[in-house]
Amino acid sequence: MDSCRIPANASKCSGNTMECFMVLSTQAQKISIGILCGLFGTMCVFENSLVLYLIFSSPSIRKKPSYLFIGSLALADILASIIFACSFVSFHVFNKAGFSKEVFLLQLGGVNTSFSASLSSLLLTALDRYISISRPSEYKLLMTRRRAWTALAVLWVTCATIAYLPLLGWNCCVLDSACSELFPFVDDNYLSGWICFTMILLGCIVYAYAHVLCRARQHVAYMEKHQAQVGKQNTRMRMDVMLAKTLVMVLAVLMLCWSPVLVLMIYSIFGRLSQRLRKVFAFCSTLCLLNSVVNPIIYALRSKELFSSLRRLFSHFRGQPKASEGSPEAESTHKSSVIET
Repeated sequence: MDSCRIPANASKCSGNTMECFMVLSTQAQKISIGILCGLFGTMCVFENSLVLYLIFSSPSIRKKPSYLFIGSLALADILASIIFACSFVSFHVFNKAGFSKEVFLLQLGGVNTSFSASLSSLLLTALDRYISISRPSEYKLLMTRRRAWTALAVLWVTCATIAYLPLLGWNCCVLDSACSELFPFVDDNYLSGWICFTMILLGCIVYAYAHVLCRARQHVAYMEKHQAQVGKQNTRMRMDVMLAKTLVMVLAVLMLCWSPVLVLMIYSIFGRLSQRLRKVFAFCSTLCLLNSVVNPIIYALRSKELFSSLRRLFSHFRGQPKASEGSPEAESTHKSSVIET
């Protein structure tokens, strides 16, 4: 195995560098981590797979750029849950450290790519909502399917490139620099850069949401002054307000789940982490999976089209007839489709 500089607080580890990062010391801790990863990972894969099915099985839904971004988010969460849960449990619970530096960095790159793509997909969703709510008359011209697919391609390529820099050579083994206290073979400077990239993504998301909420408040004030006007414009504004609230819920969950991990990462760069804090970091890392579990639930509860598609799917399995084209439910779904477009 490649020899790298062991973190100062892990100097008591001898022989195998990877063993210095196996911080779970009791069987209860390992069982807890295994249960959390197994539960969150299974729920995440099931829920996000269901979201992808609902999106791409409906012609009216998959044509919309908004749902392409949501589909990208669901795909990123599925990949993150599978790669993270399997590698995390294998390393911390079963203490498997017999793989090479390249294999570990390959796994870490997959986790970082997926989580970065998840955050970037949220950013594209926020920008999509901002354009929709601020320039509704030009939305179809500005946000086309071609531009949406191009943005998603740039998103995934950029995230993968940044995530796999350690595998390509930016690691503490090749550079003979100080390794991170939290991740084997990871250079502290690279970790600082990845944290900055993540913070920039979060800052852009917050900035976009702030503008979306500002426009939503203006629309609410407009509706209060023009309650007598009942038409497509008012209905459109009510839909934008609802979607803005949905995005805020997603962002709130995102911040609650990611803040502990990011804080400990930043602290590890400027200070020394005790063994106890490193154990806390291991458990806080599972909150990232929890974020991926909650996102589809928010979509199912807040998106009328996805919720209607889910109801039709359940009705199909229960043997109930589908809603006819002229039924109130079908009409409501049709109107929702027109409004969100």
